[in-house]
Amino acid sequence: MTWDGEDYQRRFDRLAGSGQDVHGEAEFVRGYRPATVLDAGCGTGRVGIELARHGIDVVGVDGDESMLTVARERAPGITWHHRDLVGLDLGRAFDVVVMAGNVPLFTAPGTQAALAAGVASHVTENGVLVAGFSLDRGYTTTDYDTHCTAAGLTLVERYATWAKDPFNGGDYAVSVHRR
Repeated sequence: MTWDGEDYQRRFDRLAGSGQDVHGEAEFVRGYRPATVLDAGCGTGRVGIELARHGIDVVGVDGDESMLTVARERAPGITWHHRDLVGLDLGRAFDVVVMAGNVPLFTAPGTQAALAAGVASHVTENGVLVAGFSLDRGYTTTDYDTHCTAAGLTLVERYATWAKDPFNGGDYAVSVHRR
């Protein structure tokens, strides 16, 4: 899939301009009081940039250069890496690794276990991996939990939204796994 980072960002700029909150994911992550965050599948940096505004050390990784071009323009002080998340190795760990925006669904079919392993390897001891994604595209919470367990993480919370609405088996989940 090819992306247009400028077009993608314009969508969120329009939402923010109309008064909608586009920082629910960042607020959710801030609730864990991290000093460091890996924004895995960062896109144009919307989540990571908001976290950095609150004094959090953020590193962003995405596989699409057009998305990262926008992120680099908007926040040149953040470290942005153009890399595949499958088999990711940045050589460091983070208090929180966040995958916002359906990241597991944009991974090549059959590579979700390697995705979970790659990002999980960057979670500090007692740190968390947070992921929010739609459940109507063939990748389930059971699949994801199995992949996270194999990567050494344990499910601790699951919500239906980034606003922490209770999860009752709907079509979207925000899952929190701890090392």
